[in-house]
Amino acid sequence: MMLKDAPTLTIDELLAKAKKPSADAMRLHPFYRGKVETALKCRVRDFSDFAIWYTPGVAAPCKAIQANPELVYEMTNKWNTVAVVSDGTRVLGLGDIGPKAGLPVMEGKALLYKYLGGVDAWPIMLDTKDPDKIIETVLTIQPGFGGVNLEDFSQPKCFRILDTLRQKAEIPIWHDDQQGTAMVTLAGLINAVKIVGKKMSDIRIVFVGSGAANVACTRLIFTCGASPELCLMVDSKGILHKNRKDLELRKAEYVDKWRLCQSTNAEGREGGIAEALHGADVVIALSTPGPDVLKKEWIASMADDAIVFACANPVPEIWPWDAKAAGAAVVATGRSDFPNQVNNSLGFPGIFRGALDVRAKTITDEMCIAAAHALADMAAEHGLNPEYILPTMDEWDVFPREAAAVAAKAVEQGIARIPTTHDEEYQRAAAIIRRSRNLTRSMMEEGFIEKAE
Repeated sequence: MMLKDAPTLTIDELLAKAKKPSADAMRLHPFYRGKVETALKCRVRDFSDFAIWYTPGVAAPCKAIQANPELVYEMTNKWNTVAVVSDGTRVLGLGDIGPKAGLPVMEGKALLYKYLGGVDAWPIMLDTKDPDKIIETVLTIQPGFGGVNLEDFSQPKCFRILDTLRQKAEIPIWHDDQQGTAMVTLAGLINAVKIVGKKMSDIRIVFVGSGAANVACTRLIFTCGASPELCLMVDSKGILHKNRKDLELRKAEYVDKWRLCQSTNAEGREGGIAEALHGADVVIALSTPGPDVLKKEWIASMADDAIVFACANPVPEIWPWDAKAAGAAVVATGRSDFPNQVNNSLGFPGIFRGALDVRAKTITDEMCIAAAHALADMAAEHGLNPEYILPTMDEWDVFPREAAAVAAKAVEQGIARIPTTHDEEYQRAAAIIRRSRNLTRSMMEEGFIEKAE
């Protein structure tokens, strides 16, 4: 159960490989000066067509939408458009770097939406940290979008922003750091548990990091059979337990953490990460970029056939080869250059594809769980092993399969405005995504996307 590169690469070579994407990014970002742009969908045969697409012809669809607002989905690109909204306060393990510094990440998100899901997304960077202003802004811009992806907001405000917007908005509001990360983590865990021959209901899971991502992970994973009483969560001050006075005094602010103090850790274990990991079956770390946030000796203290998800970006809490050397049976990270990438890029493009296609009112936990099973099932069909617990983004069929699962669940829950079947949505989503991929490929072949030397 070695890393696929281990037989031919030394540790120094693996480290050099891990650093290469950052070097390439510094070369290619200024070369392209952005990763997304707008392009025309309609034909312009000659200048007379402007009378159709703009004035005077455009007045006719404007009047039609005024009379029947739902027609905006039929006559504009609202049906396929997502705003990627961020204030840059908790970016990719980099912390509060601000809206300008966070823009490359949100552009990257928009790129993934388009290429993997056929969704037209655009970054909206907000120069405010005030949650009330953020909520107001999102509600104000929603007429122009089919959905909103909240991204990289610090906690605890991220919870209130999402909950408030889901109550008030008329379009789906999604916080990818919560729902997206949790969905893909659940899918990976379902298959990892199968590989080591354990049951979800019996495993002891340690969640390292108590931010938005891991709080959402607990919600989905517990819904799917893991026992909260057997599980532990560790924040920067130690293991959560019922006697954490610092959280009790601020329980109105840290609602979810205080709830987890009451529902997890039935034995009342105290201490830090080392104490939490002793005898654990699984660690799901979404915390501080490493390495050495998780130490080899701590992994060695876990139960036999331990599962390690070290998902901090850009550097995992422990390098995969160190976790393997310490005895871990299955190791996953958030990086695409190692096996078992547990990354929300495997989730949000397909989930939003399905939600947009049925014009869902919201994106529920049940829709996320349906997507997780679609993701896990596809990997299982291809043959699970310790270095393959999830499909890769190259296996693009996973995205229409997720879209179909999400759309079908939305119809079942009565929150879809457009009825469809699983098969109908699969065919629809596959066609949209195929078009997007082919469009990018054609632009590269024709030189409209320039080749960087």
